[in-house]
Amino acid sequence: MIGDKAIGSRIFNGVNAILLALIAIITVLPFLHVIAASFATGAELAEKRFLLFPTVWSLDAYRYIFSTDTIMKSMLISILVTVGGTVWSMLLSTLTAYGLSRRDLVGRRYIMFFIVFTMLFNGGMIPTFLIVQQTGLLNSLWALIIPVSINAFNMIILKSFFQNLPDGLEESAKIDGCNDFGILFRIVIPCSMPAIATISLFYAVTYWNTYMHAILYLSDSAKWPVQVLLRQIVVLASGLSYDGAEYTNVPPPEISVKMAVIVVATIPVLLVYPFLQKYFAKGALIGSMKG
Repeated sequence: MIGDKAIGSRIFNGVNAILLALIAIITVLPFLHVIAASFATGAELAEKRFLLFPTVWSLDAYRYIFSTDTIMKSMLISILVTVGGTVWSMLLSTLTAYGLSRRDLVGRRYIMFFIVFTMLFNGGMIPTFLIVQQTGLLNSLWALIIPVSINAFNMIILKSFFQNLPDGLEESAKIDGCNDFGILFRIVIPCSMPAIATISLFYAVTYWNTYMHAILYLSDSAKWPVQVLLRQIVVLASGLSYDGAEYTNVPPPEISVKMAVIVVATIPVLLVYPFLQKYFAKGALIGSMKG
């Protein structure tokens, strides 16, 4: 019996490993194709619809994208908006979530109702634009941060995580003389790093991918984030009109430029993820232990 169980366990583990490996390959192959196509020549892209290793490696698409300093300025703007917006959003979300996680908060249910209400209904694009205009945020980088300062879903996740922390932690901190802010910054936040890291990544990806708000609120092309500029580069490579930065080089193949744009827009987020991976793993372990 024991031997049969051991054999069955090995077969299950082997089949599981094969299936997971196939899923991983299916997931990675499209991105490898995007990277390979960004380095391929126009002739090879015309011959092959799918490739993983270009016969001749070319940097024409990347030279075209970085042919002026405009792209670097847009990258710096995106980094500034992403870092500043993430810190601002996490500060507001953490304070709001901690307050709502306190069961003795007066009017807690009514506040939660109005927050959840915003997840289902909103004023729409035109009222939001008018508010941004009337508050003087139009054509300012703050217009990319203030209107999306708090995401209700992310805040609710933080609130639920705070509520699952042992009550004894706060009680012992109060005995030691900590006030509410001391409990939050010395006890709750250090114990909630998995959730905070996860929500921070959600906010960072949202700010990094800012496109529509920049189109609506920024009329000065010098303040465009990288996503908007990359879109204009793709438009220029397609042979359409473009009113932004001027490029003197002959555009490389449109497909190659599109693939290079995807790589440039994706790599920064991929570089950040490994630093937060340990918090995701720790969060999964905590969840399994609590379950």
